[in-house]
Amino acid sequence: MTGREVGRPDMDARPIDRSQVKLSCRDVWKIYRDEAAPYFRTDVSASEPGALAARMRTDGAIPAAVDVSFDVHVGEIFVIMGLSGSGKSTVVRCLSRLVEPTHGEVRLDGEDLLRKSDRELIEIRRHKMGMVFQSFGLMPHLNVFDNVALPLTLQGLPVPERNERVSRVIQLVGLEGREGAFPRQLSGGQQQRVGIARSLAVEPELWFLDEPFSALDPLIRRQMQDEFLDIQQRLRKSIVFITHDFLEALRIADRMMIMRDGMAVQVGAPAELILDPADDYVAEFTEDVPMVRVLKAADVIDPSQAARDGMPREDADISVEKLLPLLARHRGGIAAMRGGAPIGVVTAASVISALAHENPHRAAGDAPQAQPRGDGPPA
Repeated sequence: MTGREVGRPDMDARPIDRSQVKLSCRDVWKIYRDEAAPYFRTDVSASEPGALAARMRTDGAIPAAVDVSFDVHVGEIFVIMGLSGSGKSTVVRCLSRLVEPTHGEVRLDGEDLLRKSDRELIEIRRHKMGMVFQSFGLMPHLNVFDNVALPLTLQGLPVPERNERVSRVIQLVGLEGREGAFPRQLSGGQQQRVGIARSLAVEPELWFLDEPFSALDPLIRRQMQDEFLDIQQRLRKSIVFITHDFLEALRIADRMMIMRDGMAVQVGAPAELILDPADDYVAEFTEDVPMVRVLKAADVIDPSQAARDGMPREDADISVEKLLPLLARHRGGIAAMRGGAPIGVVTAASVISALAHENPHRAAGDAPQAQPRGDGPPA
């Protein structure tokens, strides 16, 4: 199941090879401390991560990332989210080594980035990674074309190839005709498009986006999300996307990870986190999410019904939100299709039954004990 949601372009054809890992993060820690400490000697590193992080705080250290592990597959949008200070931005900076991890492994195409020299890392950033941040970071003295061309100029790309590539990505983000404009002459949304175009100009294999739309007005933000998904549909990048907005994550994520106090609390598809939250912390993130946006046809199959000839057919990954008006017109049900064959029938009764389902984490007061929060820099 993917995190597709109403308004998201149809991305069923977008290949996500679950067997091929683009980026692997294993047991990554980032600790801020005035002086070195023996936290990762054999006797200490065997400790439970939560207990070790608590000991670090007692010692006056700040564990900003605590034993974080996950994979990003080829062609996948992997979203990391959490409250301010949860460690999400620290983790994405560790992935690119803008911040040096204290411990762990970060592997890109099987190669450990933490073992790369500064020169090797510069080449990887120039040719394999694209980065977009909340702050647009445009050069005020350069126009749109030259801002987008800047990383290619640093690469030393021949002028004809550079100009062709810049023109192509400017068209991709919808800024044709604005090539000569300077940042001060652009709206916030247009400035962010320039930042996106600049990061795409290097044709990165891996794309990091750290809350790229959070500074934009709500309507522009949604438009930029749509444009981002349209770009992804065409380019099929491997993406790590940071946000604190669950509805934004729901719109764009194939899988997501929720963080708290530097630790990964749960990893999974958005629907998995909503329907089966690991604890009350995850449930609180999802309690206001409209279930019709999360549930897909495949999630609301009526086991008492079988597909019949002449029955309307829809993709099994269509959202319930899109199914509702169709069910109003076809009360006998709709066949959910996958791979050209029906996998079951969706009826109004099966949708109502699914929407009435209440996860015990939402109803019961069984929250686990929260870890003490660090007083580190906002993440």
